[in-house]
Amino acid sequence: MHTFHLAGGCFWCLDAVYRTLNGVTDVVSGYTGGHVPNPSYELVCTETTGHAEAVAVTFDPEVIPDEVILDVYFTLHDPRQLNRQGNDIGSSYRSAMFYDGDEQKALFEAARDRASEYWDGGIVTTIEPLESYYDAEQYHQDFFAKNPGQGYCMAVALPKVNKIRSSFASYIS
Repeated sequence: MHTFHLAGGCFWCLDAVYRTLNGVTDVVSGYTGGHVPNPSYELVCTETTGHAEAVAVTFDPEVIPDEVILDVYFTLHDPRQLNRQGNDIGSSYRSAMFYDGDEQKALFEAARDRASEYWDGGIVTTIEPLESYYDAEQYHQDFFAKNPGQGYCMAVALPKVNKIRSSFASYIS
């Protein structure tokens, strides 16, 4: 099993998308990339912790290759937006990949290079070492599935899920 730690806007969207893919065994919303230990959602929202909302995606690379997980990442959010995704603004919504070892770093760099062929305007996604990862509060886990009628889920998460279902149909469960 492999686990990638990825940030690209609100973690509800990333969580919703990755849970639809065959071979993904777990998705945990959380916080990483900052300097405050064990942050809460409320504290991360103050933009003083340095943390980004992220997901830890665990998957079986025999079922879904590393490259597909990463191509989904670069498809489901706009990696050209600095410290934001749409109306979600701040460094906690930044586009960032947190690697655990040189092999992951190389995979992430290759994925960013592939994505740059499709995104005009320059990718701002950072590739940073994973130092710590803190699970988000329980109510953030699998939020989309638990709250499908919630306004944000309908307006923001659902279109991303549908986009991935269309673009990566062969990997959808």
